[in-house]
Amino acid sequence: MSLTVTSDVVEGIARITLVGEVDSGSVGKFKDEVDKVAKASPKEIVLCVKELSFMSSAGLRVIVFAKQKLGVSVPIYVVKPQEMIVDTLKKTGLLHSVSIVDEHNKCD
Repeated sequence: MSLTVTSDVVEGIARITLVGEVDSGSVGKFKDEVDKVAKASPKEIVLCVKELSFMSSAGLRVIVFAKQKLGVSVPIYVVKPQEMIVDTLKKTGLLHSVSIVDEHNKCD
């Protein structure tokens, strides 16, 4: 399955919506969107991932990159991830750097 990524920044909140799978072949799309929203210096990032079925370690590196680029004061919310993605975040310890939430007003 391929990856579809869209993003916008409204009132300082960056929303990135990921649909499909993030793997080594598609991770560039994800990173490009992070770069794009980072230019707006958002106060938070919201990853809408309810339709994301897989995220490889390459995708996790993009989240780490976002955290490093924007700083620890910019929270990253992962909205409605599938259990497999939550497990990956736990196993890598990245769960401590993001907030997993069931809903956010920026995600449908």
